[in-house]
Amino acid sequence: MPIAQERRWSVEDVWALPDDGNRYETVDGELLVSPMPRFVHQRAVTRLGAVLIEYVDRQRIGELMFSPYDVVLDPFTLLQPDVLVIRPVGIEVVRGEAPPPAPFLAIEVLSPTTARADRIRKRPRYQRAGIECWLVDLESELVERWTAESERPEVCTERLVWQPAGAGAPLSLDVAAFMREVVGPRAE
Repeated sequence: MPIAQERRWSVEDVWALPDDGNRYETVDGELLVSPMPRFVHQRAVTRLGAVLIEYVDRQRIGELMFSPYDVVLDPFTLLQPDVLVIRPVGIEVVRGEAPPPAPFLAIEVLSPTTARADRIRKRPRYQRAGIECWLVDLESELVERWTAESERPEVCTERLVWQPAGAGAPLSLDVAAFMREVVGPRAE
C-alpha cells in the first residue's frame, strides 16, 4: 500500500530501510509497503513457480526467481514482483560481479493489502519498462495478462497461453484448475 509522503524515495533510500518483515518498494519515488503475505498468496506463488520453472528450464529461456528479488528500473523505481523470469545469465551475474537483467515477465499475486498498488502503480510501470505483467486475482479466480503494448488485459479464466521469444513451444496454464488447486473448489 502507498504511504502518505512528501519525499521522493530513491532505490538507495529503500535499501537503507530496516529489515522488519515488510516488503519495501518504490515506484517513481512513491514508497510502497507490503506486509508479510498470507498463506493463500504464498501457495499461489509456489504453485505458479512449480509450473513455470519446468517450462523455463525445458525451453532454456532464462531463470525463474521469487520475491524478494530487487528489480531496479531507474534510481527511483525498485520493484519486487512475486514471481519473475529473466533471460539466461552468465557466471558473472551468479557470482555477483554484474547486475542481473530486468525480467521479461513479472507476476503479482493480488492480496487485499497490495491489489491497488499492484494494479495502479506497479503494473503500468512494468509496461513502461517493456515487461509483461500477470496479475493473479485469487478472489475473482482469473489472471490478467498485460503485455508491454496492451491497453487492456487479456483476462484468462480458463486458460493462459504464453510463448515468449526464444521458446519453441507455448506454456498452457489451466487457470481454472490452478485456481481450484490454490483456493479450493467454489461453493455452489
